[in-house]
Amino acid sequence: MFGTDVGGFIGMSDFAMGSGSGIDAGGQWNLTFWFFQSVFAATAATIVSGGIAERTKFPSYIVASVLVTAIIYPVSGHWAWGSLTGNGGWLGDMGFADFAGSTVVHSVGGWIALAGAMLVGPRTGKYAADGTPKAIPGHNIPLAALGVFILWFGWFGFNPGSTTVADGTIGYIAVNTSLAGCAGTLGAMIMVWMRYGKPDTSMTLNGSLAGLVGITAGCYEVSPVGAIIIGFLAGILVVLSVDFIDKVLKIDDPVGAVSVHGVCGAFGTIMVGFLASPDYGSISGLFYGGGFGQVITQCIGVGAVFVWAFGMGYIVFASIKAVMGLRVSREEELKGLDICEHGSEAYNGFQIFTVE
Repeated sequence: MFGTDVGGFIGMSDFAMGSGSGIDAGGQWNLTFWFFQSVFAATAATIVSGGIAERTKFPSYIVASVLVTAIIYPVSGHWAWGSLTGNGGWLGDMGFADFAGSTVVHSVGGWIALAGAMLVGPRTGKYAADGTPKAIPGHNIPLAALGVFILWFGWFGFNPGSTTVADGTIGYIAVNTSLAGCAGTLGAMIMVWMRYGKPDTSMTLNGSLAGLVGITAGCYEVSPVGAIIIGFLAGILVVLSVDFIDKVLKIDDPVGAVSVHGVCGAFGTIMVGFLASPDYGSISGLFYGGGFGQVITQCIGVGAVFVWAFGMGYIVFASIKAVMGLRVSREEELKGLDICEHGSEAYNGFQIFTVE
């Protein structure tokens, strides 16, 4: 991902973190940078798990994760971020702006999840005979809320840490990050309240994540007001996207991974072209007199990464399906993957089936 550039497409060196991987200052930085970036790669792979949850073979997911982190993520990552180590990348050379990974990380995971969900098929009982979707609620909303809060806290490493230096920009990036998360929460709550008459907790929590994902590309480039706008609109968008994927496309995405990460990641990246403020970052968006050039560049980057991630994700999952199978049996799905795939009960005494 960060090696010597070949034609703007891929890095072809530093597969062992370069020659300076000892205890000298250069080696310490290489290891630190590798550790930080490894978590971005892992994030792209774990996003996929949400879109294919509750019916996918565990060994198949492991194979997919290896291929995502070894091939799919680092190639498109090089396009946008290879210049971080002075090694180019065609999107970065165009001026594509994605500071902390709305597209590079989140959309990549979301588009691969979309391919996986299409190929593995919906959960048993998700759709009626006439195609009407049925809700399969999560069993513990408080735990889901705790997970969102942990993720929100982690974003203060994700976004401010992408400066790779300890300076004053960390503070306003953290402010932008949290404002967008708050605004996304409100946007989703208001939208779902208006559509269904209740402020659904699960969708509201997805709004928090949508706002955080949306601001990740522009957390360095936009003002706090811009962060609120991006987060609020992402919160609205995630509700509409979840409904569209579930009810129109008939694709079963149990946690809304495609909508939160794929759709809102793409949206937030494009919004940088509109709202980037020269008073904060290094570029000027359309609303700050920068013209349409940055908007077009952002759209090209979003489109190119979609084609790559979804296309390669589809190939990966189709190949796994043909060679080793993707989906557990109906009986295993009904018993639960904790028992059938892992040989233990997640909730001892609750399951009506035995481990045997």
